[in-house]
Amino acid sequence: MSFNRKDLLGLEHLDKTEIQTIIDSARPFKNMFTRSIKKAPALVGKTVVNLFYEPSTRTRTSFEVASKRLSADVVNIATATSSVVKGESLVDTAKTLEAMKADIIIIRHTLAGTPELLAKNLNASIINAGDGFHEHPTQGLLDLYTMYEKKKKIEGLKVLLVGDILHSRVAKSNIWALTKFGAKVRVAGPPTLIPGKISELGVEVFYNLDEAIKDVDVINILRIQMERQQENLFPSIHEYVELYQLTKERLAKAKPDVLIMHPGPMNRGIEITSEVADCSSAVINEQVTNGIAVRMAVLYLLAAARKGENYVHSN
Repeated sequence: MSFNRKDLLGLEHLDKTEIQTIIDSARPFKNMFTRSIKKAPALVGKTVVNLFYEPSTRTRTSFEVASKRLSADVVNIATATSSVVKGESLVDTAKTLEAMKADIIIIRHTLAGTPELLAKNLNASIINAGDGFHEHPTQGLLDLYTMYEKKKKIEGLKVLLVGDILHSRVAKSNIWALTKFGAKVRVAGPPTLIPGKISELGVEVFYNLDEAIKDVDVINILRIQMERQQENLFPSIHEYVELYQLTKERLAKAKPDVLIMHPGPMNRGIEITSEVADCSSAVINEQVTNGIAVRMAVLYLLAAARKGENYVHSN
């Protein structure tokens, strides 16, 4: 087993072997979903805390289900009703949870670098569930797992990420993972929503979706964050729909067996039409299922690494 880290903070600093270990470990957990009793005793006696400073349904619930299927005790912290609103610092909150014998803390925060801050100050394992515009590593892993499952390989695949690349932590984690496995990554979106130096990460930049979509194997549609419209980063929703919405007509330019992916939640009728979202090429619901298996693998591997205490302290 090639995974000996205390924390999962991002995919940028994981090597290919570590990522492959997580992917390989997720497969038997997914196979377990077909059993009548979908539980394993791997985390019996362990306490997992979901500490989310941003609203989340999919990711928080996925981690909760993953933890419970490994027989862990799960605590969900609603920051709106916690001591955070009384002025307690994030590190103090996390240390209080650790004093209550939390073994793994899953953190989502608006500020990039928050998980790393906790990892340096706590003995508990920290999992990044999304930090600002930085990374969302388990989403990147489940996307990679889904591509593996459907395409049987990653090397050489043409993968297109469409939408708000600038603010997307999902895009960053996808890029780090996919490029390490030899995929040919393209990004497409309005010029104001694509980072200026993103080509330095080994991706090809397109501003015309009709050009970007030609002959691709996978299209991963990113959610348009409506709050960005107030920042005037694209002229109007109508113009975005005209230029960047994934439609059946545009889909015809991709390969016949193209995969359609979306991290959710979808803005139907904006970044993707309902016709495409519900078509046979879409694997959006399968991504949700795979997310549980991948998060079970991450929890299991972090707990296993702690047994010997010979782990890497942070990314």
